[in-house]
Amino acid sequence: MPEAAPRVTLDPPGLTRRIPLQPHQMTATVTPTDQLFMLAHLGVARPMEAGWILRVDGMVGRKLRLSLDDLMAMPQTRVEAVHQCAGSPLEPNVPTRRAACVIWEGVRLAEVLSAALVAPEASFLWSDGADGGTFAGEAVPFYRKDLPLWRAAEDVLLATRLNGAPIPDEHGGPLRLVVPGFFGTNSVKWLWRLTLAERRADGPFTTTYYNDRLPDGTARPVWALAPEAVFTTPAPGDLLGGTAHLRGWAWSDAPVTRVEVSDDDGQTWRVARLDGRRGRAWQAWSLEWSFARRGAARLLCRATDAAGATQPMEGARNAVHAVEVVARTG
Repeated sequence: MPEAAPRVTLDPPGLTRRIPLQPHQMTATVTPTDQLFMLAHLGVARPMEAGWILRVDGMVGRKLRLSLDDLMAMPQTRVEAVHQCAGSPLEPNVPTRRAACVIWEGVRLAEVLSAALVAPEASFLWSDGADGGTFAGEAVPFYRKDLPLWRAAEDVLLATRLNGAPIPDEHGGPLRLVVPGFFGTNSVKWLWRLTLAERRADGPFTTTYYNDRLPDGTARPVWALAPEAVFTTPAPGDLLGGTAHLRGWAWSDAPVTRVEVSDDDGQTWRVARLDGRRGRAWQAWSLEWSFARRGAARLLCRATDAAGATQPMEGARNAVHAVEVVARTG
């Protein structure tokens, strides 16, 4: 008989429960937990069981059942990483810019997989959250995602702490899979089961949603973070002098290698100063800007990463960020 998910109660699904920060509000190097965006497709799960157990099964030589105490007795790892929502799977090309940079703590997934004796034929890791319900009219017994096993072997965590405290229910506690460098939809909240398999997982969030259609008709899973840069300064509507100090953050799965700014709708670009990446954290950029004329101006910024990918002008979840300001002199 299939094993059931842990018993939870669910808050109303589908909507963010806190107004997410706008780019000009993302000023902190590490985003405080009480400012972190919250999103749940099937509702926020409130665990009803004191003894949370993680099951590891599928193509393994040794099935595991691990309590939180078991996990916390293993060597702990701290990862500072960008955490970004991929946006609505019903509107995959609409930028939402729900992003943050936070500190996760937990056990490296590789430690647990090593103990489970993963079969050589396994290629994917399925991860199940305890939240279930209905999404876009389809019944979902529990939230399921998958990862290529090569990625699971890197810096993926079974996280129990967020910004120095136990992970709150709203952000997936008591146990969350955290995949640094991948969109947040892959960091499964309320994690209760990992399954090793030779193929991708079934379920709407791996087969229907979070797959980008490519020009050749194939689909690409929404896994790795796409390059993105945002302005933290100036804010929309700011009145600026003839010169202004522009600042912001940039991130991608690969390190960002260039940030550029334009005020002529992308006809010409100036290269900004860019800090190197610290682990998986976002990178600060800055640029002293001189306006050529007085009046309304529309500034754009874009990032390029080490893999050679650059933000598109439009039509994508990571389309270039624009901010409209007014130059008082020029």
